[in-house]
Amino acid sequence: MMIRWFLSGTVRHAMEMRKHVRKLLNAERDLLPPVAIAGLTEAIASMTGALNSNPSVEALQKEMTSLEKAASKWLKPYPHPAWRENVEVLLVAIAVAMGIRTFFLQPFKIPTGSMQPTLYGVMPEDLRGRPDIPIPTGFKRFTDAVVHGTFYHRQVAEDDGVIEQIGPPEHMLRFINKQTIWVRYDGRANRTAYSFWFTPDERFEETSGISIGRRVSKGEDIVKLKEITGDHLFVDRVTYNFRRPERGEIIVFKTRGIMHPQMRQDQFYIKRLVALGDERVHIGDDRHLRINGVRLDASTPHFENVYNFDPARDEPVRNHYSGHVNDRVLPGIAPLFRNAKDEAVVLPNHYMVMGDNTMNSSDSRTWGDFPRENVIGKSYFVYWPISRRFGWGYR
Repeated sequence: MMIRWFLSGTVRHAMEMRKHVRKLLNAERDLLPPVAIAGLTEAIASMTGALNSNPSVEALQKEMTSLEKAASKWLKPYPHPAWRENVEVLLVAIAVAMGIRTFFLQPFKIPTGSMQPTLYGVMPEDLRGRPDIPIPTGFKRFTDAVVHGTFYHRQVAEDDGVIEQIGPPEHMLRFINKQTIWVRYDGRANRTAYSFWFTPDERFEETSGISIGRRVSKGEDIVKLKEITGDHLFVDRVTYNFRRPERGEIIVFKTRGIMHPQMRQDQFYIKRLVALGDERVHIGDDRHLRINGVRLDASTPHFENVYNFDPARDEPVRNHYSGHVNDRVLPGIAPLFRNAKDEAVVLPNHYMVMGDNTMNSSDSRTWGDFPRENVIGKSYFVYWPISRRFGWGYR
């Protein structure tokens, strides 16, 4: 039994050795002279013949020694082989990750609050003048950032002075921005610079309350800001290869081709699909959509939360489910729907979308429909931060 086990182990080693030498030969074939190719091919064939002839341990060991000598003689050694293997593994991992991102699951960050309270964008809160809210330190600050996506920025004035300059955002990779402010303290020859790191979707001066020319007093908070990052989710890029999007699904789409003065052509938006090609769309004063004359309500699939309100009692509120408002309910929000009589007709093979945060959403009420080809996928899974929306909790 021991002899049989030892033989089977030797056979495995011989087969692995043959496979490895054959791989190196194929990789270096264009670099080797004919005599080297012939010598290696002969050694590999001899090993193959030995493996097919029910060999003894001694015969296999002899062939392995012969193959090793041929490989050492003819193959060109690679410089830094350990580094080469690590790089190969890394490149394969990157290729696999890119393939998954392109064809299966693509990470996406919610940039704005247009889908609240279903999905949250970046939420900054200026805490200046709020001594009752402390800035956490140590482990709590770490867990707030890593687990809950909550970041804090604070800088206290060292002396009396004035905010003299606010620098532009400096993009660091694609994940974070740096912005610097300069304060001129009274009696100091040089300005003092403070740099802050924050998400790439916000301009610091718009969220922190700082402004050029504002005087600060010693001990005063120049900046005291709480920032909750937007939801990060995976976009399902597979499903729509087999079927069309359905009304009410939350889709991610390109803005390319949407012609509107406020629309950039290089962005991705996330909204709820409300109307399909060739459909007629109204928005009633009761804040309910009507598709081809049929009123959508809380019994319509995917709209259970959107229409979960009493129009006679509940006033529309930002960041809450309030249905869909037309321009008469909130002037300036829906130019295509001035009142309940206005109707929009979706072009063939086009879609209309609207944000769940109807009081604060730039959507098809402003810029109309867009081509079906712009859709890249549907929302799938919130992977960060950890909140009630984590996983499929937002549905």
